[in-house]
Amino acid sequence: MFEMIPLFGPVPGGMELAVILLIAVLLFGANKIPKLARSTGEAMGEFKKGREEVEQELQEMQSSGSSTATEVESEPTTATETETETETQTETQTESES
Repeated sequence: MFEMIPLFGPVPGGMELAVILLIAVLLFGANKIPKLARSTGEAMGEFKKGREEVEQELQEMQSSGSSTATEVESEPTTATETETETETQTETQTESES
């Protein structure tokens, strides 16, 4: 019914895997292979964690995107408004200190 198409070509069998393992041992040495595998696993875990965080942020943005946009548009604040508020607060503090 459905035919699966491999992404990277045929999957190596037993003999091919043995040759690949032998080449890896010759290149890296038997002592470094566990360290290499550990660091690769940690890197994959960090990548997966980062990907999940980005996906979660995108979902949050999509779910609250329309309500946030209307809030931002309904409450514009200009620099002059902020300066006026600051001056009013300063005057109030000065009067209360006197």
